[in-house]
Amino acid sequence: MAKEFIARRLDVRRFAEEAGALEGREPVQKHERLMAETQGRGGAYAVSWSAAGEMRNPGHVHPEVWVHLRAQAVLPLTCQRCLGPVEVPLAVDRSFRFVADEDMAAAQDETAEEDVLALSRSFDLVELVEDELLMELPLAPRHEVCPQPVKLSVADPDFDEAGGKRESAFGVLGKLKTGKPEDK
Repeated sequence: MAKEFIARRLDVRRFAEEAGALEGREPVQKHERLMAETQGRGGAYAVSWSAAGEMRNPGHVHPEVWVHLRAQAVLPLTCQRCLGPVEVPLAVDRSFRFVADEDMAAAQDETAEEDVLALSRSFDLVELVEDELLMELPLAPRHEVCPQPVKLSVADPDFDEAGGKRESAFGVLGKLKTGKPEDK
């Protein structure tokens, strides 16, 4: 008999044994950390995901429990070049192998090519979706070509003119040391 699986409290082993499948679509605002990255502008956007369980080597003494995850989202971020809004598409397509406990997962994750996580009877799959999308965020989001020309100068020419001629700091210190009157 097939069991209905709940993404927020997933029995991972059972999900893999039954080759379970789950999918979801929910607003970005339900993902607190993703929403924070959008600076509150992500409410109208959605996160879509799907997951499939697989048991590899089921007749083996230690069968492997796998979950394959796909997730997509578009997030409104701030372009680091022009400081305007930019929509950044994110996509995750990753497989996870589950092992008996956290210690084993930590030890095997160092050497394994795949991601290794600890088995759980109440695994939060939606949190994993959010974690993976956060890791896909670019360090410096930006447009391919900014919609407005980007001002690349660091100083305003009017600022340089307003300052007038400046006296050398060492010259001022030299006058203080010798007690010479200022020449103007």
